Amino acid sequence: MERSNQPTDGRSDERSGVRPGADRHPTIRGVAERAGVSKSLVSLVLQGSPRVSDARRQAVLEAIEELGYRPNAAARSLVARRTHTVGVLLHDMRNPWFVEVLDGLNSLLQAHGLRMLMVDARLDRRAGQDFARTFQELRVDGIVVVGTLPDTEGLAEVAERLPTVIAGNHEPRLPRVDLVANDDERGARLATEHLIGLGHRRIAHIAGQGLVGELRRRGFEAAVRAHGLAASTVVESGDGTEEGGYRAAVRLLGPSRGTGHHAAERPTDERPTAERPTAVFAFNDISGVGALSAAQELGLDVPADLSLVGYDNTYLARIRHLWLNSVNNASHEVGRRAARCLLDRMERPDAPAGQQLVAPELEIRGSTAPPRPA
Repeated sequence: MERSNQPTDGRSDERSGVRPGADRHPTIRGVAERAGVSKSLVSLVLQGSPRVSDARRQAVLEAIEELGYRPNAAARSLVARRTHTVGVLLHDMRNPWFVEVLDGLNSLLQAHGLRMLMVDARLDRRAGQDFARTFQELRVDGIVVVGTLPDTEGLAEVAERLPTVIAGNHEPRLPRVDLVANDDERGARLATEHLIGLGHRRIAHIAGQGLVGELRRRGFEAAVRAHGLAASTVVESGDGTEEGGYRAAVRLLGPSRGTGHHAAERPTDERPTAERPTAVFAFNDISGVGALSAAQELGLDVPADLSLVGYDNTYLARIRHLWLNSVNNASHEVGRRAARCLLDRMERPDAPAGQQLVAPELEIRGSTAPPRPA
């Protein structure tokens, strides 16, 4: 006859803190009995209270170790009214720039005992559109919005209740909502000045969308105007994707080029047919990869026939067969500073809103060169 492994009188379960018939997981009651203290004192030790003597604290910690007790995170959250989680809303996880921001964000949050709960607004449109309710239902301790916002009204609503920080974007400006972003206008000027310094005079820009796209275009146009090149430059619309960069580059470099709009914003019917650009500054690295594909399909060598600069300095730019010059927007640092702002706002929720711009740098690799002699 097979023996039963269950205790018959429940005394063994009582000593381990497990009720008879229940799953054999150590409980706070078992820890208290093993340490010879009350359950409330065990709770004080778990909360790090200074009101516990060293001897009793050591007894509780030894009992926890012996029994293999693990505190119930949900129960602790109810008691402390904190979940030790941060809600992170992303615009589109496909963009590698977000991964590096998240790395910087998580490195500091994790060091302070906080975990990230992420929502991708592209993958989960309903949650992205109603993220205020989503994160409030999850009872997060704070929110970081990374990139473009799908719903600024929702952000204003949630910022009234929770510490909130925006990373990688310059809008909206709201009371008690901190912004941490790259100096996009300055970065675009760095890229354009580099191309001008190499001797390029026919330079095109594949533009992006939103305020970040507007700021990068503004930096590009300011640089070409400062050198008297506005009439020979052209801006072509893009959407920040590889396909968008490819299509924009085909319009710029192909036989039907000249369909974009010049930096000087002439009406279309007054625009002369442009010569092919000798250099392209792309809104981001992904667009730059698309432009590189288009150039190769059109038989143009990069950088001998066409110089190319991207933005964000993602891992794509560092792939050896691409080796793309790119503006380093310090994405890891943006994430780290955003985490620091959130931690500070948790401590001082009524502090005035702040804005930090991280200085960009241009990373020179192998995708630019002086133009061929005429």
